[in-house]
Amino acid sequence: MTVKLALIGAGRIANVHAGAIAAHPGATLVAVTDAQPKAAEALAARSGAAVMAPADIAAAPGIDGVLICTPTDTHADLIETFARAGKHVFCEKPVDLDIDRARQVVAIAGDAGIKLMLGFNRRFDPNFAAARRAIDQGRIGAVEMVTITSRDPGAPDIGYAARSGGIFRDMTIHDLDMARFLLGEEPVAVSAHASVLVEPALREIGDHDSVTVILETASGKQAVITNSRRASYGYDQRIEVHGALGVASVGNHLENQLSIGLADGYHTAPLMNFFMTRYTASYAAEIAEFVACIAEGRAPSVTGADGVAALRLANACVESVARKARVAV
Repeated sequence: MTVKLALIGAGRIANVHAGAIAAHPGATLVAVTDAQPKAAEALAARSGAAVMAPADIAAAPGIDGVLICTPTDTHADLIETFARAGKHVFCEKPVDLDIDRARQVVAIAGDAGIKLMLGFNRRFDPNFAAARRAIDQGRIGAVEMVTITSRDPGAPDIGYAARSGGIFRDMTIHDLDMARFLLGEEPVAVSAHASVLVEPALREIGDHDSVTVILETASGKQAVITNSRRASYGYDQRIEVHGALGVASVGNHLENQLSIGLADGYHTAPLMNFFMTRYTASYAAEIAEFVACIAEGRAPSVTGADGVAALRLANACVESVARKARVAV
């Protein structure tokens, strides 16, 4: 079975997914749509897909699923539209900025009987997945503490940031999902701290660029997340899981593994510069998961419920900063 897919959106992440679809032997990209016709036409020309209107994609009987890669504030309506049309849906995070609306569309997708998968690609990173397997195998004992460092090379475009829902719902939400993935327990309390140290314009839209989050579970496990919109040395992505018997850690990825030793010390390649290169393997793996779910008729490993859970934590971070207090989840 060849799974036929459509891209809703033709921007940066859509192009990443288009590459993953092209490399998958069991999937083909048949349609692209975007509010910017030239962007859709360019991606369609590169991929061999047709440019189609969203309504035509929804109505097309030969399209099995769609990938929603549009601005955050369009996600919920698009999920609902395509779910009601019987299309399986892969959607970039978050489901929506409003938790009630997010729950509503997840329920609509469930009632429609379609697969709804959220784009928490980091679960599919081979190294992070290996850390989870090490935990499951008991190699480091019971998990006690998780540390997640995630720093972007630079601040986002202000126009993008204004529609994103803020750093907690746009950037930290990936790490909140990763914390759930590694802790193996749901957080019950959140303490968050945020400031503007990188891009002053973010303050004007009520956003932040430097945040720290502490998550607590009912059993006392803790996760600490640090985010920054500035890392002058590259795209900083690290995790550490401390257990009763040891520790599992994943370090940064370099552009290559060459190390040169000279009189003044050892020199290595720079870090990969952003998510498109650092997480190439994880994007391919998550698309493979979406395709397999459609072909095999099974639920995805990352569901709409996971999207709601991460959004709930992100909202608690926003509340914690506003109240300057620990927030129960």
